[in-house]
Amino acid sequence: MTFADQALLAKDASRTLATLNRATKDAALHAMADALAAAASVVLEANARDVAAARASGTSDSLVDRLTLTPARIAGMVDGLRSLAGLPDPVGDVVRGWTNANGVRVRQVRVPLGVVGIIYEARPNVTADAGGICLKSGNAALLRGSSSAINSNLAVTAALQDGLAAVALPREAVQLVEGGREVTAEMMAARGLVDVLIPRGGAGLINAVVEGSKVPVIETGTGNCHLYVDASADQEMAIQIMLNAKVQRPSVCNSLETLLVHAEIAPVFMPKALAALAAAEVTVHGTPAVVAYSDIVVPADEAEFEGEYLSLDLACDIVDSIDSALAHIRRYTTGHSETIITDDRRAAERFVAEVDAAAVLVNASSRFVDGGEFGFGAEIGISTQKLHARGPMALPEMTSTKYVIDGAGQIR
Repeated sequence: MTFADQALLAKDASRTLATLNRATKDAALHAMADALAAAASVVLEANARDVAAARASGTSDSLVDRLTLTPARIAGMVDGLRSLAGLPDPVGDVVRGWTNANGVRVRQVRVPLGVVGIIYEARPNVTADAGGICLKSGNAALLRGSSSAINSNLAVTAALQDGLAAVALPREAVQLVEGGREVTAEMMAARGLVDVLIPRGGAGLINAVVEGSKVPVIETGTGNCHLYVDASADQEMAIQIMLNAKVQRPSVCNSLETLLVHAEIAPVFMPKALAALAAAEVTVHGTPAVVAYSDIVVPADEAEFEGEYLSLDLACDIVDSIDSALAHIRRYTTGHSETIITDDRRAAERFVAEVDAAAVLVNASSRFVDGGEFGFGAEIGISTQKLHARGPMALPEMTSTKYVIDGAGQIR
């Protein structure tokens, strides 16, 4: 089947999904969850083939971690589908409404986007999350996963389609798009067949889709996340937040990548922080000011402040003021999540006001920047753009709106 054939089938399916009530969509989500749970052993066997191939090809540990499924992760995917069934359906919500002086009623109503194409790397859990979120929000999903996860994605998609068929909904509502790079190019050129594209992955993938697509794109950004420890910070709290943000799961976009420390507290804070990071097996890459505190700090070059490690590595610098910290963040931020640790309310207010990011945290770990942690259920990604959606993209962000005008024969 060609991509154009798949897109046309998705278009037809999207028309069916747009008319469904919440009860029908929730029943489908539970059926998809049941089918995925029943197929767990098949999915794990398929995933083992992908992981073995990735290791044999020299794939980095961080990408292997993103690729790997376990019984617990599959259970999480199943639970994610069920939790979506418990969330409110955004379709049909009235954003605003009024009645004009002539009696004409105007309502702005949430509606599905239509056909959503998602291009993503490595993580097969995205297949279930994306399929479920698209279904609940009334959208058909065209899922373009990476070749490294092809066996896993085929197995997960087959289970989701079995769930759809069990409740008499079109299997084509969730489809996996296979093929080489030419197929990705077709997706990006499919204006009129695909309503929106969402890339999830590294900077190279995201930039390629944003720059090359004729289809509207919702940009989910990379996470060069900073933690600034202010002069007034509670240092023990700062160390605990630093460790959680870096170590709890280093391969994801909301993990900490750069630590900035105010020079006033550096003589006391840096030895404690470096010892804690070493104990957690984190390699610190620092400027000369940081290297001076320990001979195990690796000298950092300029490029190391520009992107993600996605591993147990951390860039570090010492700054002489909050102004310097803000200037550093402005220069290197990807607009994902930025954190300040401080007991100075005025410093916190400045940081919140001046940092341009989808999420700004005060005295909390960046690992909280997640749709599930926000109470949204599963998310499609973290949007770092400023149009349509910003931050964790959950069900409302997967809709557009239309205006509905009710009259009784009025003319202009």
